[in-house]
This record gives sequence, C-alpha cells and structure tokens, in this order.
Amino acid sequence: MIPALFISDLHSSKKKYEFLFNKILDIKPAAVFLGGDLMGLSMKARSAAIPTGEDFLYDYLAMNLQLIRDELKREYPKVFVILGNDDSKNHEAALLDISTTGLLTYVNELRVNFQDYIVIGYSYVPPTPFLNKDWEKYDVSQFVDVGCVSPEEGFRTIPVSADQLRFFTIKRDLEKIFTGIDLSRTICLFHSPPYNTKLDRCALDGVKIDHAPLDVHVGSIAIKDFILEKSPYITLHGHIHESTRITGSWKEMIGETVSFQGATERDENGIILFDLDDPNNAKMLKD
Repeated sequence: MIPALFISDLHSSKKKYEFLFNKILDIKPAAVFLGGDLMGLSMKARSAAIPTGEDFLYDYLAMNLQLIRDELKREYPKVFVILGNDDSKNHEAALLDISTTGLLTYVNELRVNFQDYIVIGYSYVPPTPFLNKDWEKYDVSQFVDVGCVSPEEGFRTIPVSADQLRFFTIKRDLEKIFTGIDLSRTICLFHSPPYNTKLDRCALDGVKIDHAPLDVHVGSIAIKDFILEKSPYITLHGHIHESTRITGSWKEMIGETVSFQGATERDENGIILFDLDDPNNAKMLKD
C-alpha cells in the first residue's frame, strides 16, 4: 500500500492549507499531490496572516512544509506540485528554487520517478473568461468558447512569442510530453479536467451571451482524448470548484483510467485519500 493525498485549488485559503497540513501529519502519506491554483484568489488578501505572491511560497508554504518535515522526519512525503491558471507564471522560479530543498517537487511538463511510478504535471487550461493568460492555451484548435477570452489577449507575467500564442495547443503539448513513456504506470497531475465528464461541470446552466448558451462543460477536449487514447494509470484534476457539487462525483473511470477531481468550493474542505496501488478505493476526506 502506498497512501497518497490529492488536493487542488487551495487559493491561499488558510483554512484549506491547515486542513491539508493536518492531514499530512495524521495520515503520513507517501505522496501528496497539489493540483494548482496555490495562490490565485488570495492575492486579494482575505487573511492578513497569509502572505501573497512569492512571499506566500517561501514564507507560508515552504515554511509549513519544513515544520512538517521536522516532525515527520523520514516519514515526510514526496510533495508534487503544479501551478494553475489563477497563479502567475513568474512564481514558477520560486517553486523550482524550493524544489532544490526537497520540500516539494515541481512537475509541470517534467517527468519524475516515484517508486514504481512516473509522475508528470501539466498546468495549462483551455481559454477562460479571465484575463491572466499565463497558463492558458488553445485546446485542439484556435477555437474560443462563447464568453471566453482568447489566449492571444489578456496579460502575461512571462512573455510568449506570437507564434506560440497562436499555434501551440494543449493537444500538441500532450503529444510531445508523453511520447515514449509507459503510461500504464504514469500519474498525470493536470490542472484542467477532461471535457464533458463528471469532473468539469460548471455552474453555467441557462447562462447566455448575445442569446448564445454557454457550455456547462469547460474542461479540455485534448486531455479527454489523451486519456481515452493512451489510458494513463491515474489522472488528477482541479480547476472547477463546483463540479463535484453539481455532478455528485469527484471520481470517474474514463476508459481504463481512474480520474479524480480535487477542487472543492471556497468554504469547503476536502482532500482525496487513495492508494497508488489500488486507486479505485479512494475516499474523500472532509472536516
């Protein structure tokens, strides 16, 4: 048995982070997966006790992980991390720096071996209505859903060439990243959920823009196709906080792949406990 915890979209919520830290101490998992949007909404500083931006990563996240490592010692877990679309890409350097301490391992577009498994992360999501485009790309083509803003618009904290903005897609990235990898033992840490599943349901029922109805499914077609075609062992997703409430499910079998939705709503605490060797028996832990 290899116990693991998965949570996403903490948005610098002190309540959510303390819930995570306590579960690590109580359960002593072998691995912890953080699925992005580590900061995001908290940039508006809902709690003065939580620093923002790069200071959050060093003075809150890394500091608390260090306290946990001091207590657990050799039982300290491997902590795998990606950023999400509400996180600024210019904070990627801080996560890479913290990775050198062993407190966490940043895995966006990187392959990391863990016991008998491979862990690979991917932060990008299809176009959203939001203007921070650091972690947005076209999905399978230059299509933008009604109500969303093109990745070629908005703002970025790290410059990207015009060709990359227009022609690089999530589909293209996945083909490149996962070539030549044994996916039967691969854990994919995505921020975006797969399209048209129980994991990507957004609260857009009845919403229209200029009489055009909005799609209530907002995940990635490329990620859904990748899962169906390549059958990775486990996929972990976040991004859509209300999906579990609407669909009643945080877990779905997509073909032969076990997929989890680790985001919860703003005032709710939830973390998925699963066994890497037997993910079908996963549990959602709540306070």
